[in-house]
Amino acid sequence: MQSAAEILDKFSAQWDTLPSMATAHFMMSHGAFIRPNFAQNPRMGSRKAPSFRLCINSSSSNGSVSEKSEVFSLTSSSKCDVDYLGESTKGDLNVKKEHLDALGIDGQVTLDGPIEEVAKVEAEEAEDLLRQLGIPSPFASRYSPRGIFCSRTLNLRSISAIGYDMDYTLIHYNVMAWEGRAYDYCMENLRNMGFPVDGLAFDPDLVIRGLVIDKERGNLVKADRFGYVKRAMHGTRMLSTRAVSEIYGRELVDLRKEVRWEFLNTLFSVSEAVAYMQMVDRLDDGSVAEKVGPLDYKGLYKAVGKALFRAHVEGRLKSEIMSKPELFVEPDPELPLAILDQKEAGKKLLLITNSDYHYTDKMMKHSFNRFLPNDMGWRDLFDIVIVSARKPEFFQMSHPMYEVVTGEGLMRPCFKACTGGLYSGGSAQMVENSLNIHGDEILYVGDHIYTDVSQSKVHLRWRTALICRELEEEYNALIQSRDHRETLIDLINQKEVVGDLFNQLRLASQRRTKGRPAQTLSATNMDDQELTESMQKLLIVMQRLDQKIAPMLEADGELFNRRWGFLSRAGLWDKSHLMRQIEKYADIYTSRVSNFLHYTPFMYFRSQEQTLAHDSCSQYQWQLDGSTASN
Repeated sequence: MQSAAEILDKFSAQWDTLPSMATAHFMMSHGAFIRPNFAQNPRMGSRKAPSFRLCINSSSSNGSVSEKSEVFSLTSSSKCDVDYLGESTKGDLNVKKEHLDALGIDGQVTLDGPIEEVAKVEAEEAEDLLRQLGIPSPFASRYSPRGIFCSRTLNLRSISAIGYDMDYTLIHYNVMAWEGRAYDYCMENLRNMGFPVDGLAFDPDLVIRGLVIDKERGNLVKADRFGYVKRAMHGTRMLSTRAVSEIYGRELVDLRKEVRWEFLNTLFSVSEAVAYMQMVDRLDDGSVAEKVGPLDYKGLYKAVGKALFRAHVEGRLKSEIMSKPELFVEPDPELPLAILDQKEAGKKLLLITNSDYHYTDKMMKHSFNRFLPNDMGWRDLFDIVIVSARKPEFFQMSHPMYEVVTGEGLMRPCFKACTGGLYSGGSAQMVENSLNIHGDEILYVGDHIYTDVSQSKVHLRWRTALICRELEEEYNALIQSRDHRETLIDLINQKEVVGDLFNQLRLASQRRTKGRPAQTLSATNMDDQELTESMQKLLIVMQRLDQKIAPMLEADGELFNRRWGFLSRAGLWDKSHLMRQIEKYADIYTSRVSNFLHYTPFMYFRSQEQTLAHDSCSQYQWQLDGSTASN
């Protein structure tokens, strides 16, 4: 991927050879907006094709492109405004006035024709050029398993600094390998504590991210966006729909009640949840009480958590991973290049991780150095590196900061972070003060919905991005499930129509018993036998439909996970509790950081239309009006 400066150089060299209209979009996709003067264009008939006037609309926040070309100026924090979507115009790039004067350009452009027609032609030619260049358009990228999806409009041009978490964000682990070893160490510690663990094995398909542990009942549940439980598992046994209704029909999952509910925020939660649910089975069959004495489900959860915590604290797990990172880390050659693009665009880059210095250095060297150009190292990418950050407290309060001054990890106290520095501890406010960059000028990217995304937004109003690798698998599963879901929806719609008629006949029968006329004259004139037989037939049809629909609903999402269905959905129609958390706290979300490589550091992410329950009414009326007009 080329830097912004290289793109401008290439563009200047090819200015006369590029298709006129498409040239505008080529520059826009790399941070520029071109205002056209029109000359003859055969695609517009008598209208004129454009000769372009540059009015660059975006760039780096430190002027790297400006220094290269000496014709551009940046919109600074003191002169920025907000656009019609409420986003800051800070970081937008403009042509310097003296350069326009030298070219004899007054900045005023009159379009020959309505802007709608001009824009349509430009967009068509821009799409053609993007295809010729082999560059997917942002619109096309949105419909890809590796797209970046936007919950809240985000202008990357106005972002001055981007902070990254490391584990499962910059570095993706093989879940079976990493979490499998964490599980093994956890079980070893449980065995040493006297728990019966013989015969148990790690099963990552037992749980998915976004589930909630009910520590009072020993259950694992999946809730919808409102907190209603849709699926549940006790130990390793899935509960029936009826059992779920009896247990949770009158209560909601409330994540604020941490004494009871534990949300699986990250893939790091997989090993703990698998171990706990398996041990619930052992508690239920009496083998735990026989070995360690009486224990309830809450006490069991504490014991499993303690065993897993010891596995991390003792250091054996990380030592094993550091000795053979190739067995645990999934390489991503595009990742360092995506980060490099952001750095060359002038973004201040931060690494903020809870991992210690030695582990961080080893993992980052393994994952980054071999893919970077010109003998660069991973430290060359980041302006500030903070290890042992103690998130979420890092975002909530102030802790002492120490500078790591030797390769062995020796530290000394400090009070301000400097560019190129490596630090331990500290706080987000210290980072803001050191960079003189605050609030929504900073984007933080992490995989943990609470520790990374929620807290940085709630306490500091940072912009946020969530990394969720499972999105790729879910996207593909949804595509493969399309026929199944369409068939299921057709059956449900058929039942709704049949049910509407049945209910109308039932009401007519009810009114008849009270000596009142039915809703319509035809219904009133039906004889009793006809009414009864019609209701009987419709009832049988609905019952048979239910027998068909129920197992299909149960199977919906099984291509992603046979127990829990899709990650982002709870049932056929609704969003999962995890998806609600993502929408609430993550401005954008995607499967991996390297997906930024398919966009630019100047991208303007726009949130999509959010459908409402009554939208279908207006859509139906629109279709009805259209059919009436055609007749």
